[in-house]
Amino acid sequence: MGHTWNSYYYHHVKHHHVEANGPEDLSSTIRYQRDDIWNLLHYIGRFYFLIWFDLPMYFFRKGKYSKAFKSFSWEAGSLVSIFLLALWQFGPTLFAFILPLMVVRFILMIGNWGQHAFVDEEDPESDFRSSITLIDVAVSTKMTLTNYSRTLIALQSNRFCFNDGYHTSHHLNPRRHWREHPVSFLKQKSRYAFERALVFRNIDYLMITYRLMIKDYNHLARCLVPIGNQIGMTMSEKARMLQQKTRRFTEEEIKKKFKTAGPWNM
Repeated sequence: MGHTWNSYYYHHVKHHHVEANGPEDLSSTIRYQRDDIWNLLHYIGRFYFLIWFDLPMYFFRKGKYSKAFKSFSWEAGSLVSIFLLALWQFGPTLFAFILPLMVVRFILMIGNWGQHAFVDEEDPESDFRSSITLIDVAVSTKMTLTNYSRTLIALQSNRFCFNDGYHTSHHLNPRRHWREHPVSFLKQKSRYAFERALVFRNIDYLMITYRLMIKDYNHLARCLVPIGNQIGMTMSEKARMLQQKTRRFTEEEIKKKFKTAGPWNM
């Protein structure tokens, strides 16, 4: 729902998890200032308008010509099919295909930004330090609209999204079944602490992205679950630490800290 045919397989499975937010990952956040709205809009816009070209070219550069052809064919074929359906029956096509595609891609990119917004300045290649873990995501948020009281169900990164909050665990082992993520996290909690991983509670990825855009590091610090050397840090120290991890990497830093340097730039 909301994807073009096989785009999830080729982009997420065969590309994103291979590159793991590194320099050649087309959805990498390292070249962006991750608390800046213009950088976020550039990030979303690049994916929106160029992924049909960028992804096949990535596979082509890697010598994976079959994947390059297939990823382009599925993407182009899906878009052409949607276009032809719109010419035939615009209304149903708009609500069944066009809007879901636009909304899902927008949300996925905002979510991925939140998942990889905090990248360690010392060891950005570590899966423990380039992704985060969410636990205890709030069930609901109450707000009043005019004279009516409504309950808005928040995006459930764990309960309703197959434990997506355990993103570090997902990157450590992409084949791990979603039910095993909490178990793996508990078994490796000492390793998470040793590796200086980041664990948050009562917040989801979309809200993390929002808080970054308004630079509300105090709220993010309050949501941080301190582990390892984070224990004993004051709230302001946690906020400064998180802010440091959203800084954009220069090309010189990328060459020094990553084994490979990607060919594309902002």
